[in-house]
Amino acid sequence: MLVNDTIAAIATGMGNAGVGIIRISGKNAVEVASKVFRPANEEKKIESMKSYTAAFGQVYDGDKELDEGILLLMRAPHTYTCEDVCELQCHGGMVVLRNVLAAVIKNGARLAEPGEFTKRAFLNGRIDLSQAESVMDLISAKNDFAVKSSLMQLRGDLKNQIIDMREQILYNVAFIESALDDPEHYSLDGYPQKLQTIVDKLGDNVDKLLQTFDNGRILKEGIKTVIVGKPNAGKSSLLNMFLGENRAIVTDIAGTTRDAIDTEIVHNGKEYVFIDTAGLRRKNKIKEELERYSIIRTVSAVERADVVLMVIDATEGVTEQDAKIAGIAHERGKGVIIVVNKWDAIEKNDKTMREYEAKIRQVLSYMPYAEIMYVSAMTGQRLPKLYDMIDMVIENQTLRIATGVLNEIMTEAVAMQQPPSDKGKRLKLYYITQVAVKPPTFVIFVNDKELMHFSYTRYLENKIREAFGFRGTSLKFFIRERKEKDQ
Repeated sequence: MLVNDTIAAIATGMGNAGVGIIRISGKNAVEVASKVFRPANEEKKIESMKSYTAAFGQVYDGDKELDEGILLLMRAPHTYTCEDVCELQCHGGMVVLRNVLAAVIKNGARLAEPGEFTKRAFLNGRIDLSQAESVMDLISAKNDFAVKSSLMQLRGDLKNQIIDMREQILYNVAFIESALDDPEHYSLDGYPQKLQTIVDKLGDNVDKLLQTFDNGRILKEGIKTVIVGKPNAGKSSLLNMFLGENRAIVTDIAGTTRDAIDTEIVHNGKEYVFIDTAGLRRKNKIKEELERYSIIRTVSAVERADVVLMVIDATEGVTEQDAKIAGIAHERGKGVIIVVNKWDAIEKNDKTMREYEAKIRQVLSYMPYAEIMYVSAMTGQRLPKLYDMIDMVIENQTLRIATGVLNEIMTEAVAMQQPPSDKGKRLKLYYITQVAVKPPTFVIFVNDKELMHFSYTRYLENKIREAFGFRGTSLKFFIRERKEKDQ
């Protein structure tokens, strides 16, 4: 695509309004504007107008008057695109705007491609790629948090942090090279310790940036929360209570909600995308292809979700089918909240909740991290607190721990309990680092991974959980082997 031509487009929303804007950008923007716009002051010439000035007049297509309005002129390079820019501010009727745009194109401009004004701002060096991306994010923002995040990125906060880190790295590389070339004037005494501090700080900053990326995606797209469970557990009723209306089809017949439905809800300025699914049935009971498709969609919904609300019927307890559904979420490393529905239908004493939780933990022993909440979709009991729990779980799902902190925890853990040994050879743990989120994933480097017993991995996991909680999310660990000569 040429970047030296002149482009034009309707810059305001598609629909009738009091004011509509046609934006023209490029080296011939002033020339094109002068062909279609005639100032009311006949002595005023567009070519001689100063930057950031305006003129009132009429818009013409040849001798045909199209509208009256204001011409705003902005000269390069102090414009959004770093090119000459003219804006024709007309009345906002779509017929008027289309006619004006057609006249502009007839007189030398080209219809801009989607996002081309921002693309030119990037190509001309006014903004970087992250800022260009933030423009679209700002336009499509669905909540205040997304707007704030996009504005910070547009200001160049991310760029400035990266530039600062790059400068620190270049400075220290240059210092080391200078010391090696000229040791008489540049001393490296004590420098390794100083450099280690710098590297640790840079690593922490990178971890923070990665975490803001994960959180930013959630802010922009919403927290994807899937509601799963066996038929008639109350999934759709739960969603309807969130909505305040009966949007999902609910009957007394088990499994009548056939399809997966995405519903966007804004609560306290945050966006939540609730995914209601058809319930899973035992395979021997599936007779229709539609039911089989519903199972596939349930699994697919879990895979694209951030948090899984596992709905259990309190009157039935945790069934084998519930365990299978929960297993899908566990295997895929999702944040999990066990929602015990119909709690109002249970006769209770001071031990009921504790005993009920013990039964859940026994059946779902492979996911002790899962949060549990007792609710009633019928009465709305405790439902508002679910939002807070979802926020907490997603925060833990996207939490990143600095490598230095992790290694401090590991060192203390090793001092408290010696690693296992076999035939006189003891396990050595060199270091640990976090490599991913959702779920938080860690790599432990050891001398011999065969010596890394499952129980010791679980011990380290417990120590990490003691320090940071990670409630509602599983943790994954990978063991990598490094020989002592590689240290």
